[in-house]
Amino acid sequence: MCVGQFKTNPIVDRLEAAAKARQATLARFRARPSADDSIVLARQAARRTVVQAREVRVNEREMARLAAEAQRETEALAARECEAAEAARQAAEKVERQASLVAEQKAARDARFVARKARARR
Repeated sequence: MCVGQFKTNPIVDRLEAAAKARQATLARFRARPSADDSIVLARQAARRTVVQAREVRVNEREMARLAAEAQRETEALAARECEAAEAARQAAEKVERQASLVAEQKAARDARFVARKARARR
């Protein structure tokens, strides 16, 4: 039986690959610029400006939402006042019609009374 002379051990290969990956990660970490590096500071400043711009936009949207809500409430209040005024006008007209009807009925009753008295005197 003949076994190949280039047979490798898979466990050793995996251990070597893991060690190389750790070394590469460590090299990347060491290659990172320090916290006071100009590139890092520029990135942080850019992020701060983006965050501030986002906060401004959020505040503007909130103000616009509050203004629209106040406008809707004002319009609703005006509509309710208009409806109340219309209801008051209709109630006043109804009272006036009732008073007019009562006056007409009284006048008709008085006219019948006068006519009856006039017939009785003849």
